[in-house]
Amino acid sequence: MASHIVGYPRMGPKRELKFALESFWDNKSSAEDLQKVAADLRSSIWQQMAAAGIKYIPSNTFSYYDQVLDATSMLGAVPPRYGWNGGEIGFDTYFSMARGNASVPAMEMTKWFDTNYHFIVPELGPDVNFSYASHKAVDEYKEAKALGVDTIPVLIGPVSYLLLSKPAKGVEKTFSLLSLLPKILPIYKEVIAELKAAGALWIQFDEPTLVLDLDSHQLQAFTAAYAELETTLSGLNVLIETYFADLTAEAYETLTELKGVTAYGLDLVRGTQTIELIKSNFPKGKYLFAGVVDGRNIWANDLASSLSTLQALEAVVGKDKLVVSTSCSLLHTAVDLVNETKLDDEIKSWLAFAAQKVVEVNALAKALAGQKDEAFFTANASAQASRKSSPRVTNEAVQKAAAALKGSDHRRATNVTARLDAQQKKLNLPVLPTTTIGSFPQTLELRRVRREYKANKISEDDYVKAIKEEIKKVVDLQEELDIDVLVHGEPERNDMVEYFGEQLSGFAFTVNGWVQSYGSRCVKPPIIYGDVSRPKPMTVFWSSTAQSMTKRPMKGMLTGPVTILNWSFVRNDQPRFETCYQIALAIKDEVEDLEKAGINVIQIDEAALREGLPLRKSEHAFYQKWAVHSFRITNCGVQDTTQIHTHMCYSNFNDIIHSIIDMDADVITIENSRSDEKLLSVFREGVKYGAGIGPGVYDIHSPRIPSTEEIADRINKMLAVLETNILWVNPDCGLKTRKYAEVKPALSNMVAAAKLLRTQLASAK
Repeated sequence: MASHIVGYPRMGPKRELKFALESFWDNKSSAEDLQKVAADLRSSIWQQMAAAGIKYIPSNTFSYYDQVLDATSMLGAVPPRYGWNGGEIGFDTYFSMARGNASVPAMEMTKWFDTNYHFIVPELGPDVNFSYASHKAVDEYKEAKALGVDTIPVLIGPVSYLLLSKPAKGVEKTFSLLSLLPKILPIYKEVIAELKAAGALWIQFDEPTLVLDLDSHQLQAFTAAYAELETTLSGLNVLIETYFADLTAEAYETLTELKGVTAYGLDLVRGTQTIELIKSNFPKGKYLFAGVVDGRNIWANDLASSLSTLQALEAVVGKDKLVVSTSCSLLHTAVDLVNETKLDDEIKSWLAFAAQKVVEVNALAKALAGQKDEAFFTANASAQASRKSSPRVTNEAVQKAAAALKGSDHRRATNVTARLDAQQKKLNLPVLPTTTIGSFPQTLELRRVRREYKANKISEDDYVKAIKEEIKKVVDLQEELDIDVLVHGEPERNDMVEYFGEQLSGFAFTVNGWVQSYGSRCVKPPIIYGDVSRPKPMTVFWSSTAQSMTKRPMKGMLTGPVTILNWSFVRNDQPRFETCYQIALAIKDEVEDLEKAGINVIQIDEAALREGLPLRKSEHAFYQKWAVHSFRITNCGVQDTTQIHTHMCYSNFNDIIHSIIDMDADVITIENSRSDEKLLSVFREGVKYGAGIGPGVYDIHSPRIPSTEEIADRINKMLAVLETNILWVNPDCGLKTRKYAEVKPALSNMVAAAKLLRTQLASAK
């Protein structure tokens, strides 16, 4: 019985690629140095899978930034502003598209389906001259083969690539991206021909958009694309991989009727209903790559349950046609549990990271083939039973409090217009008030202080003194820049979710459980294993300390319940909304303690509210109801004069704008600059928004410093669709990933732009 892995984490067990990328970007190392680190990581991954007994090992899932950007490079679809003149795309052009450069901004970045991974959105139009401009897929296949590992090269499928793209600036929004299929398929044919010539026996096309709500025209594009590729694919085994949700009956029919396709990879963890489609109609003689090992969470697989599922499928598809696989790429989970030295043995026994999931996949394949490792299965069953019965998982008081939430919608008693009036009397802010989103640059010295404190190398007094000094520096800088509503810069926090999880019960933490978010940015999601509560205040001391340093309003900075949920590895033994309500109650306690401590502006970030939106529209309403309700629970008890802010990161917000309004926050700051002001189109189309709103005026994910004039132009575009008295001026997101040399001039220009517009507005009266 064969085994398969959809994809594998790229950063390395100790984030080796992250540090190599940042060293290269800072001109501290060469392209050759970066390439060597990458080659060593690829070699290690391939050989690890081979040693574990995996038959179908992927290649071309490694990326220096993002796999969709890799596909853009392969197709030569470089926007003209990057000055690329043809030939093989090098690092300069590649990273300029991803990060921008001194003269031009980066391409838009958005969430990869409903994950916390981000991809670079292709910008396409009728005039794009596609050409075969990156041979990465073929090069990496040959590289693995030279190491003695025969791999399945993986490509983003042509239809999904186009469906994940957007019309370039200046192209009509109604332009049919699928009309470009005839232009990109010749490039795919070139790549396929080269892979065949190099000796490839299989090829994997990732077509995850098949799980979305697609119309007949979009489904027909899959049929047309693979019919066109059929002759070129002749002689290859072709796997079409889907993931993250069930297929509709129409999408399943389209998939299983594609020309020239040998195998179908299906997510049977998040797509449990797909199993019924398989049982009712699976094409004879085709392979099923059954994704029964969860690629998006860190819980050990219930091997007995998975084996039962596989045995039922085996009876349908045939013993020699069933391949055990992961539900999706393991990119979305941590790398290796072996590196975790601080997790206690009980919790550790409940977990499986990427390396362990590879072993699980192979163990299931061997069990199906009659070579069951009884000791391995027995240990797994014991761990499953331990988790179900452990007293540390359940807190009856928390469950009772969460159950009591039913029956109320937890809205603040006064409407937002009246609240904003009361808040303005107290805060006395100017028109177009300026603020930032929360974090300030995390210097090497600051990271050293936190690291040494965690390692007990410095005393708590020394740590508190160092953090207070950093807060004072950030407060003084904001006052010097004349920012209106200040933040303390979050110097005590390495990560906005990890910081809160460390102080809440029901959470566990890893040492090296890093997961890539985008580029070199990695996060270390907490593990929610039990019922959640707040034993004591979490932020009150630092917020009060910062407020004592200034007469200007100081924001209390919290992470909202939906974001903590969506950016954690969440327990899978109860519905997600129940866990979210528990977190909401804990944050509610913190909000009310901040208010009692004299903090008049409290920001509750819901950066990840949109990313948790289910992929299928039929499931949207239920998610939005409990997600928005969870946010309202956190602040329903504060006074009218306490201003509640929230913040949202990169995503497509337009389809949830009414839920955003229903959150009933006093002010929302939201990503805007990198997506060509896509958010503003909602207001142009007539949506009325009466609360305060701050669409980001510059992109903090790029080192580029915008001019005063550029920011003023952005603000003017906002004023064309938003009332002056509700508009705030702020960056897109937190500043922790930037350097002070970038932050100071950018914020200075932002404040100057706000003042320029205030003057113009005053003189126009």
